[in-house]
Amino acid sequence: MSDELTATGRVILGMLALGKNTGYDIKQLVDKSTRHFWAASYGQIYPELRRLEEQGLVRGRSEPSGGRPRTVYELTGAGEAALRGWLESPAEPIYEVRDESMLKLFFSDSAPGSRADILRAMRAMHERTLAQLRAIEQHARAGSPGPSLTWQLGVAMSEWMVDWCERQLAEQAKE
Repeated sequence: MSDELTATGRVILGMLALGKNTGYDIKQLVDKSTRHFWAASYGQIYPELRRLEEQGLVRGRSEPSGGRPRTVYELTGAGEAALRGWLESPAEPIYEVRDESMLKLFFSDSAPGSRADILRAMRAMHERTLAQLRAIEQHARAGSPGPSLTWQLGVAMSEWMVDWCERQLAEQAKE
């Protein structure tokens, strides 16, 4: 069944396993954690929650809050099995990077004068990511091993990218 899961479905099942139980809760945690490497929008989350419910992988129940409609979701046994199946799958994981600054760098031969600006923008973006990750360090290190290891990897990758941008800017300055 894990082959039938969409990328957003995997995110949702994982977030529900972590205890996030509404579309809003899932989106909030995505924005603070996985968005650095796997984003999901409200426009993806809510339709996918309905689809997962139709597949019997999650169960939703209405729990209005403060007069607003709210649906609380939980994993079903089938949903837990689908999540485990995906996590334990020997299939090669998809690796996809969508980084507009890398795309600009790739095409920068068309405007070589912009290359240093592109590199500075890349550095600034990774510095912001690093600051965001460092701001949640205490929480990330105190959490369970999966998110903590992912946080550590995110910090290491961001530090490397900042250093790489610095080295490239120094090379550009020599030219």
